Amino acid sequence: MSLKSPLEVSQHLNLPQPYEAVAGQWTPERAKAWYDRLPWLAGTNYYPATAINQLEMWQRDMWDPARIKLEMQWSQELGFNTHRVYLHDLVWEADADGLYARMDEFLDICAAHGVRPFFVFFDDCHSPFPKLGEQPLPVPAYHNSGWVTSPARADALAFAAGQASEAVVNRLKGYVQQTLQRFAHDDRVLMWELYNEPGRGAGTVEDANAGNLEAHDFADASAPLVHESWVWAREVNPSQPICSNSEGCVGDINWSISVINSDVHSIHHYGNRDKVSELLDQFEQFDRPLFMTEYLARKTNSTFEEVMPLLKERRVAAINWGFVAGKSGTIWPWNSRERDGAYRTATSLRAKGDVVEKVEDLPEPDLWFHDILRYDGTPYREEETACIRSLTKG
Repeated sequence: MSLKSPLEVSQHLNLPQPYEAVAGQWTPERAKAWYDRLPWLAGTNYYPATAINQLEMWQRDMWDPARIKLEMQWSQELGFNTHRVYLHDLVWEADADGLYARMDEFLDICAAHGVRPFFVFFDDCHSPFPKLGEQPLPVPAYHNSGWVTSPARADALAFAAGQASEAVVNRLKGYVQQTLQRFAHDDRVLMWELYNEPGRGAGTVEDANAGNLEAHDFADASAPLVHESWVWAREVNPSQPICSNSEGCVGDINWSISVINSDVHSIHHYGNRDKVSELLDQFEQFDRPLFMTEYLARKTNSTFEEVMPLLKERRVAAINWGFVAGKSGTIWPWNSRERDGAYRTATSLRAKGDVVEKVEDLPEPDLWFHDILRYDGTPYREEETACIRSLTKG
């Protein structure tokens, strides 16, 4: 079965559809013709090991092109040809021209190493309190202790309630539209992803109380911004395809908005080969190119040896989480945030002095969760890098 129209998709899956599709979606034929001209795509969710989050990657005083050049050389040696890269609205608001200059430099570095990256605008994952300036030190043995949402959760909640200030709306709209306009015809950019895992929640009660936010299941509260980001993007109509994450989000409405609007599908799965195959079967009915934009969790048997050959066999873009182990700490599993039998925020642990100042001094577990290379470029497992090269270069 091939489902082509948004109405067919929604009716077939019995999805809630309070939002109609935004005009401008590429036809399946156009999307497949674009994708068929590309080589098989493989890469990572990329940020340099010296950055704990999107802010530290892109702010002027923290920008680290020398490190990025080094890591892109390692990327080229593994045969990667794309990476998924997160932006942040606060960096744009503070210094749009500077951000674009750094994006230009980043794109030139990538091009020099055979990589066409794509960019993500919004993200509902992890700390809901992003703040410009110096970023916190990493908490050792703690998964993603510094990653931040974009926008700040308070702004997302206000937007959901129709109470966002004119300044907030203008910032979010300008961030999307002006960035798309700036790179709308830039061949160095593969495509655009509007929203990563919408609805992932406000975090714990402790997270919420720290910022005087109500602790609740965020889920489809992010739907108004997900939908509006599509309106803004289609008004620009860049030459590259656009998507937003469906499988991996929380909330049926978020899922529906992404499925009925995406030119190509961005999906996540951290299971073994059989589970991933089942998901690919489900999405084949939409008759559009598939991008597995998150996988690799060794603890759950989501490994390169298990999953990457399947993705190549079915010509699905393979974008695993993490490249070089560093400040993000994603070599540690999700449950590493639990201490003494209870979830602990990174903020509470930092208050106790539980931090590491030098990236080189961060500990590593016996079994890595995400990531491929150590800070010095040596592989976690030679067998894995050999597997990657056999698929990307074979």
